[in-house]
Amino acid sequence: MQAARLIAALRRGETPPAEAVRGFARGLADGSVSDAQAGAFAMAVCCRGLGEAGRVALTEGMRDSGDRLSWDLPGPVLDKHSTGGVGDPVSLLLAPALAACGVFVPMISGRGLGHTGGTLDKLEAVPGLSTQVDEDRLRAITREVGCAIVGATGRIAPADKRLYAIRDVTGTVDSVDLITASILSKKLAAGLEGLVLDVKLGSGAFMKSREEALALGGALVATANGAGCPTAAFITDMDEPLAPALGNATEMAVVMRVLEGDRLAAPRLHDLTVALGGRLMALAGGAEGEGEEMIAHAIASGRAMERFAAMLHGLGGPADMAENWRAHLPSAPVVRDVAAREAGHLTAIDGEALGHAVVGLGGGRRVESDRIDPAVGLTDVTRLGTRIASGDLLARIHAANEEAADAAEAALRDAMHIGSAPQLNDLVIERIDP
Repeated sequence: MQAARLIAALRRGETPPAEAVRGFARGLADGSVSDAQAGAFAMAVCCRGLGEAGRVALTEGMRDSGDRLSWDLPGPVLDKHSTGGVGDPVSLLLAPALAACGVFVPMISGRGLGHTGGTLDKLEAVPGLSTQVDEDRLRAITREVGCAIVGATGRIAPADKRLYAIRDVTGTVDSVDLITASILSKKLAAGLEGLVLDVKLGSGAFMKSREEALALGGALVATANGAGCPTAAFITDMDEPLAPALGNATEMAVVMRVLEGDRLAAPRLHDLTVALGGRLMALAGGAEGEGEEMIAHAIASGRAMERFAAMLHGLGGPADMAENWRAHLPSAPVVRDVAAREAGHLTAIDGEALGHAVVGLGGGRRVESDRIDPAVGLTDVTRLGTRIASGDLLARIHAANEEAADAAEAALRDAMHIGSAPQLNDLVIERIDP
C-alpha cells in the first residue's frame, strides 16, 4: 500500500493491513516516505488510532528498521522500562541486581525528557564515563559483567528516531499508539526475552490520571506480547519522588548508598526495585516471590554493587567506584537547606514542579543542546505525609550559585504544601499481566 493510500485509510478510520504499516516504517528509515507524509500519518494516528494489530505492526516495523541484537548467553536476557518520573534511578539498581542473579541486561536507555531525569545523564555524572558505545563494546560488557546501560546507536530503530523528530514539531507526541511503538521498538530491538514496564502515575509523572496510566500500560503490555516479547507492567505511584533526591550526581549518591546495603537511604526506591526484579524473574520462568528474595539479597550482600562498579569501569569510569564513590561524584559549590515556615503534615508535592526546578538549576535540558551540570539538584527531600514542625528541613538544594539557589528555593516552596495529613497511595497501584 502506498503511503498516501495508507494515510487516507487511517483518516477514514479504516484498519490498514499490517504489512502496509510495516512498509511505512521501512519507508521512514530508507527515506521513501517524505516528512509531509510522516507528519500526516502521525496526525491520522492521533485522531483515529491504529488499533491493537496496527500498533503491533508499527512496533515490529520500526523495530526491524535497523539493527536487531541477538544473544547466546548462559541466562535470560531481560530489561525494564519506565515511562518517566522524578527521583527515579531504579534502572541503576535493578540492572546490577539482576546481573548478580544470573540475568543479562543490555539496557538501552535515554536522556532527560522535560521534567524527568535521564538514566544516561545520571551515569555520566561519574568522571570519565561515556554511555555511547558501539555494539561490540555493548556485547562485551553485557557478557562480562551481566549488565550494560548505554545509549542507542543510530542503527537501532532509525524509523522511530525519524518519526519522533517529526512528532515533536507537529504536535503529535501525545498518542498512546505512537508512544507505545516508540518505546517498544527500541527495547525489542535489543533482543529481549522478557520486559517489565513501570508506568508512573501522579504529580511527578507524564500520566496524571489512573485512566491514562492504565490505557498506556495496557497498550504497552498487549503490543509487546503481540510482538513476541513476554511483558508485564506495574502502575506505580509518582505523587512524590521515588528517592529523596533529584538530579544526576545527587541520585547516583543515593543509588550507591542503597548498593552498600543501606535500604533506609531510599526505602521506596529499594522496594520497587525488588518488586520489578521479582516480576521479571517470573517472566523468565521463576517464582515471583523467590525472585524478589534474590534481588533483595543481591543488593544487601554487596554483589549488586560489585556488578555496578564493574559496569561503570567498563564504560570508562574509575576502577574504585565501589569503595571511593564519594570522592569521585561531583559536588555543587552552593548547598542550601530549605526549612519549613509552618507546622503540619507534608500534604502534597508537585513532582513536576520539582523536576523543572532541577532543570532550572542546570540538572536537565531546556533544549537538546544544553549542557548538564551533574553536581546540581535536590537531596533530603521530605517524604509525603511527614509531620513537620516550623524550622524542619524540607529539602536541601545543591546549586552552582546563589542566584540559582534562590530560584530553586522559590520553586521548591511553591511545590511542597503543608496542611493536614494526606491519604498515601500504595507504591504499586495496579498490575497488568500478559
